[in-house]
Amino acid sequence: MDRTSESIRRSHVSGAIATDQRPIKTSVSSPSRGKTREAEIQSAGTPAGKLGIQQLYAPIGEAMADVDRRLHEQMQSRYEALAPVLRHGTQLGGKRLRPALMMLSGLAVHARRNAVISGDASAGVPEEVRVMATVVEMVHTATLIHDDVLDEAESRRHVATVNARWDNQTSILLGDYLFAQSYALAATLPTTIGCRWVGQAAQAVCEGELRQVLGREWLEMDEETYLDIIRGKTAELTRVSCQLGAHFAGGDDDDIAYLARFGNDIGIAFQIADDFLDLWGDDEHVGKTLGTDIKQGKMTLPLLRLLQSEDPQVATEARRALRDDPEQRLSAIMPLLRNSDAIRYTREKAEWFRQSAVASLEHLPQSPARESLRRMADFAIERRF
Repeated sequence: MDRTSESIRRSHVSGAIATDQRPIKTSVSSPSRGKTREAEIQSAGTPAGKLGIQQLYAPIGEAMADVDRRLHEQMQSRYEALAPVLRHGTQLGGKRLRPALMMLSGLAVHARRNAVISGDASAGVPEEVRVMATVVEMVHTATLIHDDVLDEAESRRHVATVNARWDNQTSILLGDYLFAQSYALAATLPTTIGCRWVGQAAQAVCEGELRQVLGREWLEMDEETYLDIIRGKTAELTRVSCQLGAHFAGGDDDDIAYLARFGNDIGIAFQIADDFLDLWGDDEHVGKTLGTDIKQGKMTLPLLRLLQSEDPQVATEARRALRDDPEQRLSAIMPLLRNSDAIRYTREKAEWFRQSAVASLEHLPQSPARESLRRMADFAIERRF
């Protein structure tokens, strides 16, 4: 095993809370003790800061437009009947966070060896990164399309899901099409490392999804298992995006390992926020079908916290509610959650991972790209909480 692979492996060791024991310099802040439960819920559902996505992407504006163009080029077929489905698929990826993470990671490493350029520094984003950013976004979109089938979701980002507009068969085949197209594109590069790393990441995503499906209704799941599952199903693609950006920018072992850690932690924070919003979100704000996790028996962090209540009666009532008819679970469990510390605990855990992600950037020099990465860590939870 080479030094880079070993360094990355060490940064990605599974753990209950962190992927290593590197201390975090900042402390997790708790909500005000004087807040009522209702005030806490209201503040939890309101974004803490309105961060414009275009402002975050300022160092890579042209490169992001290029990736978007490439993505649309890849979603073409010589068969005219497929055009509406393929075109619809390009609308589901959202804000292109993973391509942005990859390119910003590359520019942050690039700044170590070159003069820092303010404004749009897209010229510093190499061809390999642009190709792999397109690849990762296609893989991500494929996983979303398949997720919507599993969740029986009707909308995503205010757009009808493929399964809702067409059917499950179309969704599965479109996801498969995207996977196949993404690996064909990755194979056009002279090196196979991007194809290999993304392939390994996609495998971890599928493992995480399978573990979640097989873990439905498992009321004995512990927090360590939950975190390990979301580390695969969600954080793996953000991790490999940052890892690839650092690698293709010529980063050393530390650059690659620290940025892989950053991507891992921001991905976990992002998923915890998603799980939070499935309970306390707003359909209009979130842009997708809410309340599906409890109905489908998915064990998320707020539920795990409630089941671990020090009050035996609360824990017993929670178990009874979660064993109820799927359509009745949400109304039965929400009063218990509202009167517990699940809101505060979930927010603090997401904040812990945000802080850990930011700490991973400290070895890099100050640059516009590094600042955008830091603010994207904020964005991962602030736009949701």
